[in-house]
Amino acid sequence: MHFPAMSCIIKDVIETCNKSGHAGADGQVTQVGQRFANIIIDISHESVDRTFQYRVPEALMGRLRAGQQVYIPFGAGNSRRKGYVVELTDRAEYDESKLKEIAGVVPGSVSAGSQLIWLAWWMKERYGSTMNQALKTVLPVKQKVKEAPRRQIRCLLAGEELDRALAEAERKHFKARIRLLSALKEEPVIPYEAAVNQLNLTMAALKPMEEAGVIAVEVIARYRNPLEEMRRLAEGTQNFSPGRVALNQGQQQIVDAISGEYDLGVRGTYLIHGITGSGKTEVYMELIAHVLAQGRQVIVLIPEISLTWQTVMRFYRRFGDRVSVMNSRLSAGERYDQYERARTGNIDIMIGPRSALFAPFERLGLIIIDEEHENAYKSELSPRYHAREVALERAGMNGASLVLGSATPSLESYTRALKGEYKLFTLKQRAKADSALARAEIVDLRRELQEGNKSIFSRRLQELMEDRLQKGQQIMLFINRRGYANFVSCRSCGEALRCPHCDVTLTLHRNGQMMCHYCGYTVPQPKICPSCGSPYIAPFGTGTQKIEEMTRQMFPDARVLRMDLDTTSKKGGHQEILSSFARGEADILIGTQMIVKGHDFSRVTLVGALAADLSLYAPDYRCGEQTFALLTQAAGRAGRAGEEGAMVIQTYQPDHYAVVTASGQDYGAFYEQEMAFRRLLGYPPAVGLLIIQLSSADEALLESGAERLAGQIRAMCGEGVSGALEVPVQFIGPVNATVYKVNDIYRKILYIKHENYDILIQIRKNSEEFIKGAEELKNISAQYDLT
Repeated sequence: MHFPAMSCIIKDVIETCNKSGHAGADGQVTQVGQRFANIIIDISHESVDRTFQYRVPEALMGRLRAGQQVYIPFGAGNSRRKGYVVELTDRAEYDESKLKEIAGVVPGSVSAGSQLIWLAWWMKERYGSTMNQALKTVLPVKQKVKEAPRRQIRCLLAGEELDRALAEAERKHFKARIRLLSALKEEPVIPYEAAVNQLNLTMAALKPMEEAGVIAVEVIARYRNPLEEMRRLAEGTQNFSPGRVALNQGQQQIVDAISGEYDLGVRGTYLIHGITGSGKTEVYMELIAHVLAQGRQVIVLIPEISLTWQTVMRFYRRFGDRVSVMNSRLSAGERYDQYERARTGNIDIMIGPRSALFAPFERLGLIIIDEEHENAYKSELSPRYHAREVALERAGMNGASLVLGSATPSLESYTRALKGEYKLFTLKQRAKADSALARAEIVDLRRELQEGNKSIFSRRLQELMEDRLQKGQQIMLFINRRGYANFVSCRSCGEALRCPHCDVTLTLHRNGQMMCHYCGYTVPQPKICPSCGSPYIAPFGTGTQKIEEMTRQMFPDARVLRMDLDTTSKKGGHQEILSSFARGEADILIGTQMIVKGHDFSRVTLVGALAADLSLYAPDYRCGEQTFALLTQAAGRAGRAGEEGAMVIQTYQPDHYAVVTASGQDYGAFYEQEMAFRRLLGYPPAVGLLIIQLSSADEALLESGAERLAGQIRAMCGEGVSGALEVPVQFIGPVNATVYKVNDIYRKILYIKHENYDILIQIRKNSEEFIKGAEELKNISAQYDLT
């Protein structure tokens, strides 16, 4: 490999950044040597693999870019068709002499389809993936609608023309035509079914009239609407009030500031840091109404599917049928229908998780990301994009504003706000006058055990639960673990039962089945130890199913619901459980962290974090931030409707700063301590971090390939190479992934740190090229994660 050339590239990046302050992963425009364009005809998920290559004519050199719509000669007859440029390259995939030439650029405004393809290219360049992977992320899955389409017959003639056509039919004794034209004279549009059944018409009779331009047979779009089931489930709940809500002074100031800038043509990025229950959603709705009044459209992102029911219904009651939802619980056909409704202008507001960011709105004017700190906004599949960054790029493409909101902003967003890159607003009081933040108590589980309490419920939590049940109030208990027990191990030899395909222990469920939560491998709980044959084999740890069982034993008269991935696996499972709890059909809701994020239940006055420090043991530099956010959000579920709220935080680390600051809901104190830790150890947002994950079914090949790539990156950055350009990157690895083996695939990781993102992007691009060009690495796959 040619290290000097790499050094020159990095030097150019550094010089560019020094001049401009930054250099992004801009979209692709034709450069010298990029003489070919890969083009797709049909914009849909299933068609992105079907590209056609064309030559770029001299006149269009430097004018084409990914996403642009062009005219091309297509097929044996060279019929003129429209297509979309998805990639520009200097490599001909076929005999160059046989490639056709692009005929021209389609004039006019840039469509949503073009923008999404352009966005896919930007994601490919920034995050590292194939163009196909990026396209399949932003484009919909096209599904055939199983139900028969509704059709109607429209008369294309009127007045004297229609009279002459009817007279001609009577003269020629075309009885079927006479019946239809007579009906159309009374009503210019009639249902197709009525024409067939009541007028006794056939396609043989209709076809000649359609070809002659007398009638048109039209298909009426029939879109499946996922809100129908939500409306049914919302009946009987009392969490929402229809229509507008009067804003308090703090809320109104934020609305006025952002709306005022919007009216002046300023399209900014705003961070709303509001405590739990401060009324951020009401602010969102006022901003949405302002943007809709100007003929623009809005995307609202939510972090969890479990938020869909409550969030969507609040927006639906304000904006009606102009709202729709897109999430992974919808069928492929339902998701495609919502995509089509957005594309055709049938709706103006799309709500959903990160995939909703790619709704094909033509007039997008505002993007809102609620609970912007959530990890769910980061994709775990290639391209490993963050919705916040992609939303910022899409907002810029559309002349839209971006609003971020959270009670516990991500350190990345809050740091940018402090630097002035985002405009920061704060809401320090709850929106409801009779509502106050819950009082939090920390319970040291070590002391509980020392004093003889071996239960998962501390004595203080038991006391408060009994009090709330006597008062007819509701309780939420959460633990970051689903299943019946964490693992099963042998008391004789100490061996834990592990998945044979992954480097993790199996989780025991109440049905006696042990499951791997990585690959789905399932096996019955054995009677004897597979390693030593001992009968002394037993479960350890506690999961949501076990908590439910213990709760029913301790409080036999209480009505208990459990909400985790197991109980919500069926379609509509989230909404069923949440609706039941909102209607007061249960006293205690037990679940994983999904139950404490963003929900508003007026009767809940007590929240219990049963093992608050579980997340502190995660092998992730963000574990403190995640623990603080989770506990703060959990405390916000209690006491939202006048009754005093309380939270009990059970922990083995009562002095940890994340636990202490969360109990006081003191984000400022947490931010200062956490950022000091990040700066000291060199973690984002103090520096940029590029993670390269290599994987292969061949462990020996992975070992040698990872070392080879590591050596290449060290050399290209000048580490240990005399006279090479010195780029002061911090380099760690290769090391085994936290879970080294998943589904019989081994994984290793390289960590590269640098303050300049553009340096990391260039390292990633050159690593991609190196892997592609090294024959011995062809059976190793790579994923890139840039933070």
